[in-house]
Amino acid sequence: MGPMTETTGALVLFSGGQDSSVCLAWALDRFPRVETVGFDYGQRHGVELEARARVRARIAEDFPAWSNRLGPDHMLEMRGFGDIGETAMTGERAFEITAKGLPSTYVPGRNLVFLTYAAALADRRGLQALVGGMCETDFSGYPDCRRDSIDAMERALNLGMAQDFRVETPLMYLTKAQTWALAKGLGGEELVELIVEDSHTCYRGDRDERHAWGYGCGTCPACELRARGWEGWVAEDRPVLRPGAAPA
Repeated sequence: MGPMTETTGALVLFSGGQDSSVCLAWALDRFPRVETVGFDYGQRHGVELEARARVRARIAEDFPAWSNRLGPDHMLEMRGFGDIGETAMTGERAFEITAKGLPSTYVPGRNLVFLTYAAALADRRGLQALVGGMCETDFSGYPDCRRDSIDAMERALNLGMAQDFRVETPLMYLTKAQTWALAKGLGGEELVELIVEDSHTCYRGDRDERHAWGYGCGTCPACELRARGWEGWVAEDRPVLRPGAAPA
């Protein structure tokens, strides 16, 4: 178990994917009270919303020390926002690079809107830390995943809400291989197996084929990134990254 923080608790932006599942474990290892929030923005891989319940249930069952800290889950409906972007995340578009040089899966401002909604909920729930799986090391080119963007958003939220929120991004400088290593450092092979079996990342929502790294089509950008991370971690003989340790 990690050292307790002084804050009252944390709200994890929880999609049910690999990254947010590791972030949930990270938060449970640190905070006395942890709640989760999900966003239904009309994503074509809506099956990830079902994965959220599975991951939470498995964590509560398999990790008793964490289950005592795991609080309520919240689901926020944002389909109107999802309709605005007309991206490959919400419609039947090809996975490709657009004329702007960004992936067609990029939903403009998604993380900024997620953080705004999450902060409003955290304000009401008395939670000071917002925990998200944003990462600028192994990511898909989304500008709102960069720590500079998150820092600017943190300042805006605190100014606009007269709050003292901290936006925690434990995966920000980790590769996907290191994210697998962190999962093992947090919960051992049991947590790794939980993430493989119960989390969901595939943009196509495919749960028919199980790979060594989990379920998915195996060809969409999310599957390819998850698979490369797994293969890199396994090639290094499945190392452990302890929470709080600097990655190699």
